[in-house]
Amino acid sequence: MAEESATQTAEAPIVAEGPSVLESPLLRNSGFSHGFFTRKGGVSTGPFESLNFTRTTGDQPTNVDRNIAIVADSLGVPREHIYFPLQTHGTVSVVVDGSENRADIEAVEADITITRAHVAAAIRTADCVPVLVACVETGWVAACHAGWKGCVRGVVPETIARLRTLGATRLIASIGPHISVDSFEVSPETAQEIISASPDPDIFVLRDGRSYIDLRKMVRAQLQAAGLAPEAIDDVFGCTVLDRELFYSFRRDGDRSGRMLSAIVGGVPQGAPGA
Repeated sequence: MAEESATQTAEAPIVAEGPSVLESPLLRNSGFSHGFFTRKGGVSTGPFESLNFTRTTGDQPTNVDRNIAIVADSLGVPREHIYFPLQTHGTVSVVVDGSENRADIEAVEADITITRAHVAAAIRTADCVPVLVACVETGWVAACHAGWKGCVRGVVPETIARLRTLGATRLIASIGPHISVDSFEVSPETAQEIISASPDPDIFVLRDGRSYIDLRKMVRAQLQAAGLAPEAIDDVFGCTVLDRELFYSFRRDGDRSGRMLSAIVGGVPQGAPGA
C-alpha cells in the first residue's frame, strides 16, 4: 500500500545562497534542511575545483575538511556532525546520533546514512544517484547512495525498509542529479542485469544499436514499489556528465574526479506533528 500522499509542488529546484546547492521543493516545504551540493563554492583546486568531498583521488585532506565546514554552515550543523560513510555499492546502513566521531564514520562501509538527530546524514556521488528520504512525522531521515550496482542489489528499498524498522511512517523522497539516460551507455549484459532488478522495465533505451539505462526512472519505480506515492517523490534534475561546470563525473573525468555531497538534517521539522 502506498504511503499517505505528501503534497507535491511543481516548483523548480531551489538554488540556495552560499555554496552552490540544489534543493528539493518537497523537502524544503516540509521543513527539512538539506542539499544536493554541486562542485561550486569550495576551496579545492585543479581537477577537484572546488567543493570536493573525497580524500582518495588526490585532493588535499585539509581542503576536504574546509569544504565540510562550508556545507556544515549552510546546513546549520557543526562540522563534526556531517556524517558520510565509506561507500561500497552495497545495501548496508549506518545510523548516527551525533555522538560518533566523524572520521570513524568515514571508515564504516555503508551506502545509507540514517539519523533522527539534528545532524547531517550524507553520501557522496560523481554519477551515482543521490536519494534523500525523510519522515515528516518522526524526523527520521536517510541519505542513500544508489549507483547501478546498488540499485540492482536493492539499496533503495533497503533504505525505506530500514527507516520503517526504526519507526518512520509518512515518507517523502527526492532524487538528485546523476548521470542521465543520454550519458549512461552500458553493455547489453549490464543492461539486462539492471532491467531484471527494476519494477519498471521501461528504463531501457536502445539507440543506434547501443544500450542506455534511465536510473532516475528505476529509482522512482523502486521507491513507489516500496510504498511511496508518486506525489511523495520529487526530482532535482541535472546530468553529472554533461554539466561540467556544476558537477563532478567519474565517467567523464576518470580517477581524478571529485565527489559531490548530498545531505539531510534529521529531527522533526517545526510545525510538524510531534515537534
